[in-house]
Amino acid sequence: MITPVQFKRTLLTGFALFLLTFFLVAQNNVLKLKYSNSTVYAGIEVGSKGVKMSLVEIGKNLSKNGNFNILKDTSVNTDFISFTQPTFQATLDGLFQLYTVASQVYSIQPDRIFTVVSSGVKTMAEKGDKMNWVTNLADSFKLRIKDPNRKLAVVDVAEEARLSHLGIVPESRRYTTFLIDIGSGNTKGGYFPNGNSKNIKLFQLSWGTKSVANATESRATDDKSISNFNKQLYRVLAGETNDQIVYEVNLSGAYNMSDNIAFSGGIAWSVATLMLPEMIDNPVVLVTYEEVLKFSEKLYNNYQALSETAIVKTIADPSLDRVAIAAEAKKVNRVFDQRSLMAGTALLLKIMRQFEGIYEKKQFFLVKNGQVGWISAYVNQSVSK
Repeated sequence: MITPVQFKRTLLTGFALFLLTFFLVAQNNVLKLKYSNSTVYAGIEVGSKGVKMSLVEIGKNLSKNGNFNILKDTSVNTDFISFTQPTFQATLDGLFQLYTVASQVYSIQPDRIFTVVSSGVKTMAEKGDKMNWVTNLADSFKLRIKDPNRKLAVVDVAEEARLSHLGIVPESRRYTTFLIDIGSGNTKGGYFPNGNSKNIKLFQLSWGTKSVANATESRATDDKSISNFNKQLYRVLAGETNDQIVYEVNLSGAYNMSDNIAFSGGIAWSVATLMLPEMIDNPVVLVTYEEVLKFSEKLYNNYQALSETAIVKTIADPSLDRVAIAAEAKKVNRVFDQRSLMAGTALLLKIMRQFEGIYEKKQFFLVKNGQVGWISAYVNQSVSK
């Protein structure tokens, strides 16, 4: 039986999908291509929090060197890993809407539209014995678009980590960078230790922003105050999560092999956006452990200072686009609430702490546009086969 809260969420999601489709259709659907003699592909991913779409331009000879041009990316939040009927329906609707936009608005042929399920969904589904929801989604999607041969491929953690590295890290730093993608349901990443981009040294955790937040909420019981959430968050991250992080970092051997530690995922985008709003035009920002720690403290003690209104007031440089900065900060605060930001940032700090050596300092980078990295590389790789 659908509760009033679930019914309201379903209505809101449906309205959001309507607005998304209207917005995309209302835009000029003539894509600005970068290369001559190129082809446009679409990659649509069912992730832990929702459905994402990237439109990718690949030139005639670009598949040989791995370059591609991301034309557009968009997403709709549906919270698929809650594995309830309302979130299932919202995810199916989102998948259908984005597929329709790709095929009808941008005239992309079906064989150039790739539809996949992320490793985060696979991990959470297997953990909760919920893989039947993924199977049902694939079957329902085939019926919805009337294409019995449509594949909704499920990507495993190792392949997603490898593709993320290829899609996010520039070739000049490919073999000196350890990439860590903090997702909603899990964290994965790795590096290429022997100059071979076909085999990645995998790093993975069964913890992500949402799973840490959920575990913290479950410990909070009847006390829903932010102070109790903060206390329980510390306990969650001091237990099994910390043990797993220490073990996996040591197992990876990344400390000795990597000069750069790059973080991607929703929390990396959020922290970079709210902590360094003046660097809005930089897709990648350099940060220190101390800076992120200070930001984490502000999340708990002075959260109101991170609203878009408060952030814009701190911008002194008149050359910066204050409207764009406010819009991006507002987007972060719409996607993540205070508790989610606290959980994700605390997990980020726990991982960063493992690379804070006494004798060797690593460079930490936050990647803002990492959400389109692996799906773009997936399309690029699929086309080149």
